[in-house]
Amino acid sequence: MTELTLTAGPAANGGSCVARHDGRVVFVRYALPGETVRVKVLDERGSYWHAEVVEVLEPSGDRVDPLCPIAGVDGAGCCDLAFAEPEAARRLKGSVVANQLARLGGFTWRDEQTAVAEPVGAGEVRGWRTRVRLDTTADGRAGFHRYHSADLVTDLDCGQLPAELTDGLAEMRWTPGAHVHVVLDSDGRRHIVQSGPKVTGRKGSRAGGPKSTTRVIEGDYEAVQRVGGRQWMLPATAFWQAHRDAAALYSGLVADWSGLQPGMTAWDLYGGAGVFAAALAELVGPDGRVLTVDTSRGASRAARSALADLPWVSVVTESVRRALSAESGRPDVAVLDPPRTGAGREVIDALAATEVPRVIHIGCEAASFARDIGLYLRHGYAVEELRVFDSFPLTHHVECIAVLTR
Repeated sequence: MTELTLTAGPAANGGSCVARHDGRVVFVRYALPGETVRVKVLDERGSYWHAEVVEVLEPSGDRVDPLCPIAGVDGAGCCDLAFAEPEAARRLKGSVVANQLARLGGFTWRDEQTAVAEPVGAGEVRGWRTRVRLDTTADGRAGFHRYHSADLVTDLDCGQLPAELTDGLAEMRWTPGAHVHVVLDSDGRRHIVQSGPKVTGRKGSRAGGPKSTTRVIEGDYEAVQRVGGRQWMLPATAFWQAHRDAAALYSGLVADWSGLQPGMTAWDLYGGAGVFAAALAELVGPDGRVLTVDTSRGASRAARSALADLPWVSVVTESVRRALSAESGRPDVAVLDPPRTGAGREVIDALAATEVPRVIHIGCEAASFARDIGLYLRHGYAVEELRVFDSFPLTHHVECIAVLTR
């Protein structure tokens, strides 16, 4: 395996820094800009190489002792910025978003030197996560994947996780190949659900297809989550914001930025369990209308239950693309919170065709968020507001929220 001594350049999207060797770009994990590092090259194929740090020869002043004891080279892939001073990490994240917006979206947010991701809640970088999914080894131990590997690290002392989430899990044994879902709900109760592995019934029987088994190990299958005085009951296996303060923060921003008045219409696309729909419904009132759309049947069930007292909210279980094709008229605001891959051209083209005057777009991956912003700009929208949040401390991930108007 090739080893090189390199000087790390600026942070790249995805958690690496950009370095160069003989004119070739090398993406280096576990380095900070300006550091001189010895690296081992993991992938020499193609025009870009990928490497990870073996030794830091000249450290950055922003390097600290790892804030996650199990992350790093040969460790778990959980906290890829655990070695960066937290404020420096937020600067790195802001610079990456600014770069992606300029390169992929054609939009200048801020100078990369002044772009900074904002802390969430009180800004703690450890113990912020309220839910985690673990995989299991052949001998039934729960663990985290190593970076881009099927191998698991069974030490569960991840910096993101509070002790009350993981207490006792390392000593427990699980069905090999199963997933272990652990949730701390809004009351501080822990719920543990094991799902899988898939099992196959007898050939020729009605149960012959693969089936996934689910067992409640601790607590309940559904966990209570509260935002804005409203309560949701969600399966431990379902999606909810991982950071304990994120759902309330985003919901408040969506309400503040929506510009809605009583009697107006709002669309909540990729709406999940309807947290944003609830906030929008309070603003438009009984004379207005809110449409919330998601492909997940479980999320839709949770939304219908939580929002049952708001009959002007329509919950649709469908893809956003098909839901848009079935809608007529123009909403006053559309809120989109797509998956990591972004909304994409087809959805944004369809949304722009409605001539919706105001869009709130949320993205948890900088490159796809930037590409989506570029698509809006080509439809004549302008960015009115844009904020970036350090919603996943100790990692390279961010959450971006933009308001677009035309």
